[in-house]
Amino acid sequence: MENYVCTVCGYVYSPKNGDVENGIEPGMEFVDVPENWVCPICGVSKEYFEKAGQN
Repeated sequence: MENYVCTVCGYVYSPKNGDVENGIEPGMEFVDVPENWVCPICGVSKEYFEKAGQN
């Protein structure tokens, strides 16, 4: 499972934790996160995220 980091604000999406507050269950890989999901901190789309390494 790879983490992804928002290049705008630094938020790290971890598949281990998901984003439960926004409907993303733990265990969901970033590639499987819906395209309409946005960074919960700054609101940018998935295209602003880069791989940040293994979880």
